[in-house]
Amino acid sequence: MTVPQLDVIGFGNAIVDVISRTEDGFLDRHGMRKGGMTLIDQERAEAVYGAMGPGVEISGGSAANSMVGIAALGGKAGFIGKVRDDELGGIFAHDIRAAGVAYATPAATTGPTTARCLILVTPDGERTMNTYLGAAQDLSPADVDAAMVAGAKVTYLEGYLWDPPPAKEAFLKAAAIAHEAGRTVSLTLSDAFCVGRYRAEFLNLLRAGTVDLVFANEAELMSLYETDFDAALAQLRQEARHAVVTRSEKGALALIGGEMVSVPAFPVAKVVDTTGAGDLFAAGYLHGFAKGMAAGECLALGALCAAEIISHIGARPERSLKDYAGENGLGV
Repeated sequence: MTVPQLDVIGFGNAIVDVISRTEDGFLDRHGMRKGGMTLIDQERAEAVYGAMGPGVEISGGSAANSMVGIAALGGKAGFIGKVRDDELGGIFAHDIRAAGVAYATPAATTGPTTARCLILVTPDGERTMNTYLGAAQDLSPADVDAAMVAGAKVTYLEGYLWDPPPAKEAFLKAAAIAHEAGRTVSLTLSDAFCVGRYRAEFLNLLRAGTVDLVFANEAELMSLYETDFDAALAQLRQEARHAVVTRSEKGALALIGGEMVSVPAFPVAKVVDTTGAGDLFAAGYLHGFAKGMAAGECLALGALCAAEIISHIGARPERSLKDYAGENGLGV
């Protein structure tokens, strides 16, 4: 077995987030599905961006957010995702490296511009995402750094990346490399509508053992099995080797070998913005898992990270998650 160099390496869409506050009426006027993620083309991206209020720009993307969270906990994280050699691509690369994440994917020199996600945050803290994937869709098997994957304890994929076929091939290649090296392969289902598009394929990844550890929220789990929560959880318990289900204010649970462990949500004074809550929960859990912590501790660490993120605008921590965990009795 290769000696691990990283705790977790994430594969995902390399996206620059543009986050702005808005009212529900703005969503209605622009035909947006509140709380969801909608893929848009460049023309729509420019139109929405022009109509949005003042925003904050920061490198993002689901798996990238999770890797930044792991780095903020003191872990060793890497990221593989595609940008274009343009201004936004430079912002993404500089930002994620500055956050302590190893990133060396070569930028594309031709083709679509760097991806961006236009995030509208309503007064209730809910986020509605409009995503132009651009260059992120061009991630291919050639971008898989075999040494980084073989040297990471966990390889983590965001379900959003299952849309472009070359990126799908890249993940399958990485999963094979990881398993060859005796590592763990993990998948987050990302979005209930994403699950709707690839339900059969996601189920096959679980059943075939391509994925060892799966993350889902309640809506994604119910979409996966096309039934109510309790029935879906029972099926997941039968099929998944290791699964984590987040339930917002109801906390979270882990299923390992059919056994279930659960924790309550971590207290937060006020929900300001739910952007990145699931991403940072995954960061906490994966960090704990890579460090050999018990499932209950991994869940508690995930809940703490999610609580920090939803207490402010944006999907990046505003304080040291390592210190925050230590203050709450979760040594990392």
